[in-house]
Amino acid sequence: MKLNIENAIKFTGEKSFSKSFDYALMQMETLNSGIGAGNEFLGWINLPQSYSVEDVAEINETAEAFHNLDAVVIIGIGGSYLGAKAVIESLSESFKKTTPEIIFAGHTLSGEYHAELIEYLKDKEFGLVVISKSGTTTEPAIAFRLLYAEMKNRFDKETIQKRVVAITDADKGALRELADKEGFKDFVIPDNVGGRFSIFTPVGLLPVAIAGYDIDEILRGASISQDLCLEKSPGNPALRYAAMRNLLYAAGYKIELMVNYNLKLNYIAEWWKQLYGESEGKEHKGIFPASVSFTTDLHSMGQYIQQGERSMFETVIFVNDNSNAPIIPEVPENLDKLNYLAGKDMEYVNRKAFEGTLQAHVDGGVPNLLIELDLIDEYNIGFLMYFFEFACGISGYMLGVNPFDQPGVEDYKRNMFKLLGK
Repeated sequence: MKLNIENAIKFTGEKSFSKSFDYALMQMETLNSGIGAGNEFLGWINLPQSYSVEDVAEINETAEAFHNLDAVVIIGIGGSYLGAKAVIESLSESFKKTTPEIIFAGHTLSGEYHAELIEYLKDKEFGLVVISKSGTTTEPAIAFRLLYAEMKNRFDKETIQKRVVAITDADKGALRELADKEGFKDFVIPDNVGGRFSIFTPVGLLPVAIAGYDIDEILRGASISQDLCLEKSPGNPALRYAAMRNLLYAAGYKIELMVNYNLKLNYIAEWWKQLYGESEGKEHKGIFPASVSFTTDLHSMGQYIQQGERSMFETVIFVNDNSNAPIIPEVPENLDKLNYLAGKDMEYVNRKAFEGTLQAHVDGGVPNLLIELDLIDEYNIGFLMYFFEFACGISGYMLGVNPFDQPGVEDYKRNMFKLLGK
């Protein structure tokens, strides 16, 4: 992974960036020493390098038991599903389902969605992975109640016992109680890892392994990223990213657009939005995280980005891989006037669109940070996601907030429960 901040520094100056980098380094020390706010939730920092061969084998063996099913429903919300979905979406072929098919539920209260899901599963052999520390979070708890009832209508107790995995608290909570009572296979959500930092726990790794992807490679990428992000060096990408985005925020750029040129990365952006939005959006502070897919959204949001209010900067992820790109053919009629591209592959065109757009946006007053990947695979996704997590911890401390709590999330729940008559 390469991080290039040249097209952002020109908006702030090298001297200002150097000061911001020094402050980022101080806050990295706060993070690593465990003396900052929320220090009881720092278990994620060493996760990639803490797994034993036996730990990984247990996850893979559990996943293997699901591979003869038609579908596995992952039930969770927020960090309990976004990380897994981001990895699976990025690694999967666009028009081919994984085997078994991975379906997500419990992340919405839409009755129509769950009705259609139950109908879809009626003629399928399916399993459930239910993820909840308490077992009482409304959205996943309702989804599990519905799907567990469907299971009990169709399958015997022994079959159900083999097809339900609970990922929950070690000792307490409704889901822990049910798992112990029914004898479900279970994994523990560590007390010192918050949901949005849980991709490298069984919360993220088990669904990814069920989908058939190599979690050893994901952890290897994250482990290499961990080593790099812990370095006290000018080249540390987590320090540079945190320093640059906070410097831009101080200069009045309050919105960060995550931009991708590969649709497989859409859910990486969704995961990133929760990671940064929930970590930094407190005390009336924080960069607002948003996302776009180019060139698709250049035909909808491009006008605003180019000439709208100058309150945003972009973080672009570009993948330098043209191995599967089709070659544009030459046609005699040339009615579309595209023969000048004949013999070029589509990723060549995609890259020129990226280069032209980046230059236009920078010229139009939009600072740009650029992240380049060699390709999308388990190693690179693991590396990228750990980088974002570590940079988030530094960035939150630079902002002066606790990056590891989310007190505002409870406000809507209190109102909802009152209206529901709880």
